[in-house]
Amino acid sequence: MSGRKKTNWNKTMFKQYFLLVLPGLVIFTIGLIVPMLMAVRYSLTSWDGMTKEKPFVGFENYLSLFQDSDFLNAWWFTLKFTIGNTIIQNILALLFAVALDKGIKAQKLYRTAFFVPCLISSVIVGFVWLRMFSNVLPAINEALGTNINFLLFGDGDTVLSGLLIANNWQWIGYWMLIYLAGLQSIPAELYEAARVDGAGAIRRFINVTIPMLAPAITICIVGITTGSLKVYDLLVASTKGGPGRASTSIIYQTYTTAINGRQYGYGSAMSVTLVIVLLLVALIQVKELKSREVQA
Repeated sequence: MSGRKKTNWNKTMFKQYFLLVLPGLVIFTIGLIVPMLMAVRYSLTSWDGMTKEKPFVGFENYLSLFQDSDFLNAWWFTLKFTIGNTIIQNILALLFAVALDKGIKAQKLYRTAFFVPCLISSVIVGFVWLRMFSNVLPAINEALGTNINFLLFGDGDTVLSGLLIANNWQWIGYWMLIYLAGLQSIPAELYEAARVDGAGAIRRFINVTIPMLAPAITICIVGITTGSLKVYDLLVASTKGGPGRASTSIIYQTYTTAINGRQYGYGSAMSVTLVIVLLLVALIQVKELKSREVQA
């Protein structure tokens, strides 16, 4: 193929590829990029979300955030929820995946049972666990004559534990399947070589399984962390940010400030800070975890 024909062919292929991605690019721009730019613009104003006037206040909203106790408390709850989810879901999902990979009986049944909850809307999950903690489990508690406190959503000291239970029940099966796929892609020859070298089960798990699961670990940690930072619908259906403000996440705080409080400019500043944190966390995690993949 001559150079001129090759150039024309490349141009034709570029146009075809561009037309294929154009619909997605338009949707991405309209649905994400434009609203994000508008949020940045509104965050520099004191707009109430209703009037035409949008008084410019510069970085005043951002400076006020660091003096806002409700905003700081919302971030504190979000961080605790994120750390708890990331640790619990990764450990349990990996343990369940290892158990299923051993070929236990009724493996398909267990895999389906673990995965089904993630197909349910988080709003429904919130309602389900609200009823579980307020009606079903207390009734069982009374029938058995035990004295266990199941009213987790009703106490500021236990509401985080209740939300972690609900969220982990919903999502552990999803991340378990990712780990299971990673486990099933590990060549059996590596385990045989480790056995020949005298490695026991624990050493094989640490020296073979964990390094080979590095890509799956990256996906799960980043996915769980960013998803937990954006928790909202579960709170709406279960605790509504309470009791008091004990379970108010940063997104819930942003919504109540911008919509209910009619402080759209101030709420936009909150949303911009969340996006910045999400990007930084994702970039740092991906960079660090990818470097470990290479080392493994």
